[in-house]
Amino acid sequence: MKIRSSALAVSAALALAACGTSGPAGKVAAGTPPQWQAPLPHNGSITDLAGWWQHQGDPLLVELIEAAQQASPSIASAQSRIAQSRAARVASGAALAPQVNAVATSTRMSKQSEAPVNTTSQAMLQASWEIDLFGANRATRDAAQARYESAQAGWHEARVSVAAETANQYYSLRACERLLAVAHEDSVSRQQTANLTQLSAKAGFQSPANAALASASAADGRSREVAQRAACDIDVKALVALTALGEPELRQKLGANAAQAALVPAQGVGIASLPAHTLSQRPDVFTAEREVAASSFEVAGAQAERFPSLSISGSVGRGRIHANGANVTANTWTVGPLQMTLPIFDAGTRRANVDAAKARYEAAVSGYRGSVRQAVREVEEALVNLDSTAQRGNDAQTALDGYRLNFTATEDRYKNGLASLFELEDARRTRLAAETTVVGLQRERSAAWIALYRAAGGGWQAQSTDTEKP
Repeated sequence: MKIRSSALAVSAALALAACGTSGPAGKVAAGTPPQWQAPLPHNGSITDLAGWWQHQGDPLLVELIEAAQQASPSIASAQSRIAQSRAARVASGAALAPQVNAVATSTRMSKQSEAPVNTTSQAMLQASWEIDLFGANRATRDAAQARYESAQAGWHEARVSVAAETANQYYSLRACERLLAVAHEDSVSRQQTANLTQLSAKAGFQSPANAALASASAADGRSREVAQRAACDIDVKALVALTALGEPELRQKLGANAAQAALVPAQGVGIASLPAHTLSQRPDVFTAEREVAASSFEVAGAQAERFPSLSISGSVGRGRIHANGANVTANTWTVGPLQMTLPIFDAGTRRANVDAAKARYEAAVSGYRGSVRQAVREVEEALVNLDSTAQRGNDAQTALDGYRLNFTATEDRYKNGLASLFELEDARRTRLAAETTVVGLQRERSAAWIALYRAAGGGWQAQSTDTEKP
């Protein structure tokens, strides 16, 4: 009868298992547009994103990025999350296997009767196994696996983010240095004009008002140069914080590399015409998709907890009884009990757990779709900025060339007494604004390339998640 009851219990559990849910929900629609609305970049030599920095012809930039990635706390945190999720995956997978423990006991007993005092010692291996009839443990394991893959992609996202931030700071410093050179040249020119005007005023050829105006202009030029130098010093200190390099060492490297520095990356980023293909290369979108999968598995696991559970245990060992000077040794073993537990009343706890899991799943779906929309926005904005800077670049350079010629001609006329100081200062301001515009435009273009590099995923591929380990 005992064997028949056990068989009936197992048969009933297996029949109920057909009602269990252990798989994830269907694939969530990402909502990507059919094509990009902004023009795709067409100029520049296109290279692989994974090695993009190495192809820019600036070895210092590559060195700074590597140093920043080594020192970055966000990357260290991402590595920690990988270790945690890996441990969680191992722990959840272990729940599917039998548990075996070694047990040793020793008992000394007397019943206060004529029976002698006896000592019972026993050593055994105990095994227990919860049979995953409805997939609750499998769902937990699969959710942990999805989060492990998400953590790996998060590590790549952190590296891409640090590389982009370091490159932006580096290009900002190089642009600041260009503006500092312009400010220094402008300051020297203003001082020369002031000196010439002072001599003319002393000789009676210029009014004291013109001499005062020229002196004021020279002071303004010196002030601009000092402010620009301070801005560059701040950029250097920002790079020191990012890379953890000593400031004297960093300044030495920057000075030695000044001739090779460029404001705009030498090679561009290739973008596929189909947004779905481009967005599949973004680790943050992949992370959001893995969170959807993990939440889906958790819904299945919570639903499975509402069904019966089946477990079996057993042990094998050897025992010894010592009583009245005699020893008795024997092997022992047990199989069972085979136990089925059926939830009947829990005041709605399990149903509430299912509802909570479903709410987390809906939040993950919403977050995934939001990540896709944000990714589309970032790519589109980078493409718009690239197209805009490309269209403005030639005009800005043409304007600068013209304003330089006009200033040179006006300065020559002023020296020969054929132009007023007001004309010279107006030409100077116009040329200075044009110089600043060209440098700013080059900086804007480099920022757009870096933004596109980051928006396109920085060369990460979903296939690399299982093969690359930090």
